Amino acid sequence: MNSKFLGTGVALVTPFKSDLSVDHNALANIVNFNIDNGTDYLVICGTTAESVTLTEQEKKEVIKTISNTNNGRLPMVLGIGGSNTANVIEEIKTTDLSNIDAILSVSPYYSKPTQEGIYQHFKAISEASPVDIILYNVPGRTSKNVETETTIRLAKDFQNIIAVKEAGNNVSQYLELLKNKPEDFLIISGDDDLALGIVLAGGAGVISVIGQAFPKEFSEMIRLGLKGDVKAAYKYHFKLMDVIGYIFEENNPSGIKAVFETLNLCQDRVRLPLVPASNPLKEKISAFVNEF
Repeated sequence: MNSKFLGTGVALVTPFKSDLSVDHNALANIVNFNIDNGTDYLVICGTTAESVTLTEQEKKEVIKTISNTNNGRLPMVLGIGGSNTANVIEEIKTTDLSNIDAILSVSPYYSKPTQEGIYQHFKAISEASPVDIILYNVPGRTSKNVETETTIRLAKDFQNIIAVKEAGNNVSQYLELLKNKPEDFLIISGDDDLALGIVLAGGAGVISVIGQAFPKEFSEMIRLGLKGDVKAAYKYHFKLMDVIGYIFEENNPSGIKAVFETLNLCQDRVRLPLVPASNPLKEKISAFVNEF
């Protein structure tokens, strides 16, 4: 089993300054904050990083900042995915993946391919990728569910497809995946609210949004879950439950950036079409953080 990706990975934000340029100092601080507090691996340029609004140059600079700050301490996963299979392959081939441990590749969005289309898309990516691949199923954003049979088929057919980040918020699909997966294939929760339950059912851990703001508590919860210490793990779950709800109330990453602003780790700036969290939501978030 690929133990690099057991436990808590965090889908890092891209902090912005007031003029909406990338705040590399804040980014380095967030990376160190996570490494110092028990996060197991870092996920770069995922949805939470607002990667669709970053230029190619900005992406390169973000990867460089995270990579230099991390300095080989934790495994790193890089988001490379999209709806144009040829473009995804081109990006894989032209990106320096020498210190990247795996790519996280989202299922095609907007175009709504069939299950066979999804299979062929990931087959092509598997054949092109020099590093391991974590599939990413997030039907709420792609408008197309990667069905259990498709994920299991990919897991069995391609050795470098080692895991799925499942984020359909669908417990029965998670359980079906856990029941039918090949032994060494990892089921990683992409749903912060379900992560502990999925780990207790046999999941490998989580790629989390809230985990980057509460790395000590969240990664400890997952660690306890992996050990089967149910009562102690749920104590952390109940402590964090409200804020997990808050950060997804309007949109991601506006919610998590409002948490970071309260923690003085970065500004709450996001790029359009996203807008910062509303004042009532910010008030709830800062009250929670200050009490926490």
